[in-house]
Amino acid sequence: MDELVHPWEKENKVKRDIGRAIMVGIGAFIMGLNLNSFVYFGGLIPGGFVGIAILLQKLFDTFLNIYVPYSFINIPLNLILAVICFKYIGKRFAILSIVSIVLTGLVVDLFPHYEITGDLLLTSVFGGIINGLAIAICLNAEATTGGTDFISALCSKKYGIDAFNYILLGNIALLTVAGLVYGWEKALYSIIYQYVGTEVIHLIYRRYQKQTLFIITDKPDDVYKEIRETTNHGATLFKGKGLYKGGEKNLVYSVVAGDEMYLVIKNIKKADPDAFIDVINSNRVEGWFFQRPTT
Repeated sequence: MDELVHPWEKENKVKRDIGRAIMVGIGAFIMGLNLNSFVYFGGLIPGGFVGIAILLQKLFDTFLNIYVPYSFINIPLNLILAVICFKYIGKRFAILSIVSIVLTGLVVDLFPHYEITGDLLLTSVFGGIINGLAIAICLNAEATTGGTDFISALCSKKYGIDAFNYILLGNIALLTVAGLVYGWEKALYSIIYQYVGTEVIHLIYRRYQKQTLFIITDKPDDVYKEIRETTNHGATLFKGKGLYKGGEKNLVYSVVAGDEMYLVIKNIKKADPDAFIDVINSNRVEGWFFQRPTT
């Protein structure tokens, strides 16, 4: 029997990869400019490997009076994780992530630094917004900006665990060092920067979010067909009685990824324009859940 071919696999892979590469380039360019403006002039320390690279730059400059290019620190930090992700997550994922890391480094090292505002609060908020936007662009292209994003993707794919708490502890240690050396004010503003960026990512990047669909329909088979073909997720059919008119009703229950929700609802409405659909955010799902593969 032929294997099920999903809609995303039917697309022209060359065009799709070109589109992903363009998105990664845009995200890397935005991140590099953000580092050269808001982060540099605000004296902020981002989380993850980017923050480690910037902090090491500062330490070399402060204590040894040596300027080390950002790329010379950030790229080696990411190489081992990139190789691991190449093996366990996907070749294109790892390659595009490396492209993102290299391009960001080139923008940081080759483009001039420029100040947009001297207000630290504005710097933290808007710098965080732009940083979150850049990361979300790369994530939606099925790539990362490196560092802790590699760790999160690897833990989710290979071990099925959420590495957020461990990453948070690492960021706390990073900001503690920055606070001890350069003062707590910049460290506290860096927390605002990281928090805002994280919220923007959650708003834009929805792949690992779960949405529960409750669909009341007179065409349950057609509705399930759309769910299956669009997302490769299963569904459960419940039989019930409509209390308003007393007629028999069908309730189709399914859980889908957040970034699939709008497309699957659109297709369900094509199959049954009269379907009633209730969407609920699912904070936790236990049991087997199909996760679209990363390539």
